[in-house]
Amino acid sequence: MKNTSLTAVAIGALALATPSLGWAQDATPSVEPAAHTAYILNTVLFLIGGFLVMWMAAGFAMLEAGLVRTKNVAMQCTKNIALFSIASIMFYLIGYNIMYPGDAWLVQDVIGGPSPKGLEPVGGDDLATGYSASSDFFFQLMFCATTASIVSGTLAERIKLWPFLIFTVLLTGVIYPIEASWEWGAGWLDDMGFSDFAGSTLVHAAGGAAALAGAIILGPRIGKYKDGAVTPMPGSSLPLATLGTFILWLGWFGFNGGSQLAMGTIGDVTDVGRIFVNTNTAAAAGALAALVLTQLMYGKVDLTMVLNGALAGLVSITAEPLAPSIAQSIFIGAVGGLIVVLTVPMLDKLKIDDVVGAIPVHMFAGIWGTIIVPFSNGDADYMTQLIGTASICGFVFLVSFVVWAILAAVIGIRASEEDEMQGLDNSEIGMEAYPEFGKGSQFI
Repeated sequence: MKNTSLTAVAIGALALATPSLGWAQDATPSVEPAAHTAYILNTVLFLIGGFLVMWMAAGFAMLEAGLVRTKNVAMQCTKNIALFSIASIMFYLIGYNIMYPGDAWLVQDVIGGPSPKGLEPVGGDDLATGYSASSDFFFQLMFCATTASIVSGTLAERIKLWPFLIFTVLLTGVIYPIEASWEWGAGWLDDMGFSDFAGSTLVHAAGGAAALAGAIILGPRIGKYKDGAVTPMPGSSLPLATLGTFILWLGWFGFNGGSQLAMGTIGDVTDVGRIFVNTNTAAAAGALAALVLTQLMYGKVDLTMVLNGALAGLVSITAEPLAPSIAQSIFIGAVGGLIVVLTVPMLDKLKIDDVVGAIPVHMFAGIWGTIIVPFSNGDADYMTQLIGTASICGFVFLVSFVVWAILAAVIGIRASEEDEMQGLDNSEIGMEAYPEFGKGSQFI
């Protein structure tokens, strides 16, 4: 009897609840307008892409720390955090406004003056741009910082800290924004039809050109080239260099994927996925190409070449990561890996000392990746790609050469012979990365 009563009560309660359930299902749910959804997704893409590219700063720091000798590791870490910080301020002060003429991201923002286009107001909901302007600034800033990171490794172990940082101020505030504006700022190269999707030349080859100019002015490390022979100077930690490479590889998904610049439609999201696959494939092909070629050339695999082969594959695909098929991505990335293995000895013959191999990885592979864009993208043509690549590399190299020469003449850019032999950790910043291992051979 008791159970029957409970059952009746339960059935009654369910009957009373049923209409309300029906009303909930029949009610029309509130749906955000498509413009709101697109704005949110586009902004999220910029933010995620931006912090992935920022993570590449850690990759550069670890790669360089692993490839320099023990006595210079702390110096490289100092340079990397300092250059990223300088880029963050200089791109805000003048770089962004140079790169995107007409946009007002002005110095007066710093002192609280009026600015027509600064950060959005708190809780801003202006959908006119299709994305948050501050998320776009954040994303573009990371590319500027990457350009400076490329220079750091090439000039390691013999350049003074402060001349390097002064050059970084000019590179991130003026040099990079000018050449990047030619394409991404709707400049003359963009009008010509030049195509560099995410910056094989605008970022990587430009950074490599600045590094090349600095290496020529600076000269090689003491003992690197002696009696016509190249003296190996092994880095402090291959595991650290390998970790740095994997961090860079991960960050590159933000570098290339974020450069789609939109995620508000099914087509855009699909394209981001395609970019990820091509980016990863090119990196793998570059690493394998370097692995096989070093085995054939030297009888043993060279890990440093394999690491740089992966990076060269990434640089090569950056100019056009969307259009290629997977097979084309393998070809583009593999050629990048081969370029590294073949051009590192060429630089040594010219007595251009590139400590981490940044010039072959970023400049040579970047040039290759940009010129080969028409191979997969029918809207580009080889002559325009060649003109654009030559113009950017030539401009950055010449301006950087002049700046390095002036710095060398006015304040000096090279550490003394005694300081270089002792290590820049002690002479430049007064501390060692590995104090318990800091004494010993000059090649430690």
